[in-house]
Amino acid sequence: MIRNRTDTSQTMQRVRVGLTGLAVVLLLIGMASAVFNSASRERPVSVVGGPKPAIVAELSNSASSDAPVSEPLAELGLTPSAETAGNAAGAVQPQTNR
Repeated sequence: MIRNRTDTSQTMQRVRVGLTGLAVVLLLIGMASAVFNSASRERPVSVVGGPKPAIVAELSNSASSDAPVSEPLAELGLTPSAETAGNAAGAVQPQTNR
């Protein structure tokens, strides 16, 4: 009978420790979620003399639309460029003797 009582008390102690650990983990996850949510809702800090996102976005869009299409592999001579491929299609094919 004494042995049964100690087994039950050990089992209850293990259950309490397990549930306490589970509660601590859930509490930590909840706190981390709250911190990340509050950080994502904050407005960005504007620094005097710092870049302005709207102006930087306009500069990058205008630069990419005005720049000609670059073909780095064609510049290195590894592949034909679009201009070369268009000229080759209109070129006269040599005749073969049958």
